[in-house]
Amino acid sequence: MTIRVIRYRLFWYIVSLLLAGGALASFFLYGLRPSIDFTGGSLLDVTWNETRPTTESLQTAFKEQGIRDALIQPVEEKGTFFRFATATEEKHQEIIQALTKLGAMTENSFETIGPAIGKELQGKALWSVILVILAITLYVAWAFRHVSRPVASWKYGVITIIALLHDVLLPIGIFALLGKFLHIEVTSGFIVALLTVLGYSVNDTIIVFDRIRENLGRLGARLSFDEIIDTSVTQTFTRSINTTLTTLLSLVAIYFFGGESVKYFALALIIGITSGAYSSIFIASPLLATAYRLQLKKA
Repeated sequence: MTIRVIRYRLFWYIVSLLLAGGALASFFLYGLRPSIDFTGGSLLDVTWNETRPTTESLQTAFKEQGIRDALIQPVEEKGTFFRFATATEEKHQEIIQALTKLGAMTENSFETIGPAIGKELQGKALWSVILVILAITLYVAWAFRHVSRPVASWKYGVITIIALLHDVLLPIGIFALLGKFLHIEVTSGFIVALLTVLGYSVNDTIIVFDRIRENLGRLGARLSFDEIIDTSVTQTFTRSINTTLTTLLSLVAIYFFGGESVKYFALALIIGITSGAYSSIFIASPLLATAYRLQLKKA
């Protein structure tokens, strides 16, 4: 049985535009909530000797020190990780004294990230994403350099980037909503997750495109280009879904059992990898058929 992706490509275009449009609207309306990795601030890591105090009591202790926006993350059974606005050494010691009143503890580390370093990280994060996208475009164009008919090789690269942008937009849009309503912050780990999604997504898309290239040589004389695309999607569909599901099983386990520090890193990957499996089949493949038809009209 052949999966008829091309026949219903208008439907997939509408779904994709709604998803991407919603993500863009969320981003422009609310923006991402940056952590102190990007804005600057202080990090405090402690381990409690006995029972860990409640999050509410810890928040109260920080508010009494004049810090109202502290981010408190439980770590394993007795650890706690604190993120808050830049604090002097004097304020640091006052915080330690306030926490000690809640229970005996050991301070593992304390560090401060200045605003200048935060801005530098923002710039590096943005450039890393741009350079990866550019490198992927060049790689796909090179990988399909011998494919000139019926669609030029550079169009494979452009279509791959469109699919990648869709896959990156969805995690960004969802995290903008999480930041607005649940106060979830974007850390440097989120950028790592986006870069991972880019690599995973392009791999999935190239699998489909490579099968299209193979079938052009074997079936090009008997089938139309649309039929070749549908046949190629059908042949790679089970592999794509199985690979995605096995990856998601690991990520879901990390999300629920991996601890607070990697929870939202795993969530970003879950969203992006799911989107990558969708885009390679229902965005990249239909766009290739559309590029072919537009080429015919110009001929």
